[in-house]
Amino acid sequence: MKRIAILTIVGIVSVALTGECAEKPAPPGEAKKPQKTTKLFDGKTLKGWKILDKIDFADHGKVEVKDGELILHKGRAMTGVSWKGDFPRVEYEVSFDARRIDGDDFFCGMTFPVGKTHCSLILGGWGGSITGLSCLDGYSADENETTGVIDFKQNRLYKVRLRVTKDKIEAWVDKEKIVDVETKDRKIDLRWEMETMPPFGFATWYTTGGYRNIVLTRLQ
Repeated sequence: MKRIAILTIVGIVSVALTGECAEKPAPPGEAKKPQKTTKLFDGKTLKGWKILDKIDFADHGKVEVKDGELILHKGRAMTGVSWKGDFPRVEYEVSFDARRIDGDDFFCGMTFPVGKTHCSLILGGWGGSITGLSCLDGYSADENETTGVIDFKQNRLYKVRLRVTKDKIEAWVDKEKIVDVETKDRKIDLRWEMETMPPFGFATWYTTGGYRNIVLTRLQ
């Protein structure tokens, strides 16, 4: 009887230890969720991007990938790229690092969807320091309530984040919130120069700009 008891105890301990070390299956209903984050730039190629060559992009500068950076060289007047793949219309964030390499105007004119329409986030426009959205109720980034001023330093990387939800557009440069706009009952559209860029893309104006770590995050 004693020997049977000892063997029983040993068996229980063995089962317990085995259960402790084994990988536990995910509980029902808790399967791995699909990835919501997508890298739009691989740091090596222009895969997924189209170089713009119409209207103000006809005399664009060189577009290249160098040392992990997407570089739009100075054009006459604009250089730009557009994303060729699917892109959400609302409930998303885009984050990236950007810098002005040469020139003195906007190094980031980012066009993005807002529901059924599009808008542009401008960084460094109108002489080098203006920020804001183009266009709100027909007014460009230099003349609506999102207009701001940042003394952008040449060759310094800035962390940029844009969020579009069903009722708001928000944007940050580093830790500073530069846009916080409710979109209900607002007319949102593009300046004519950006009309070939949707659904999403980047442009510069007589300026060379660089971009890294371009990431799209779906919020739903």
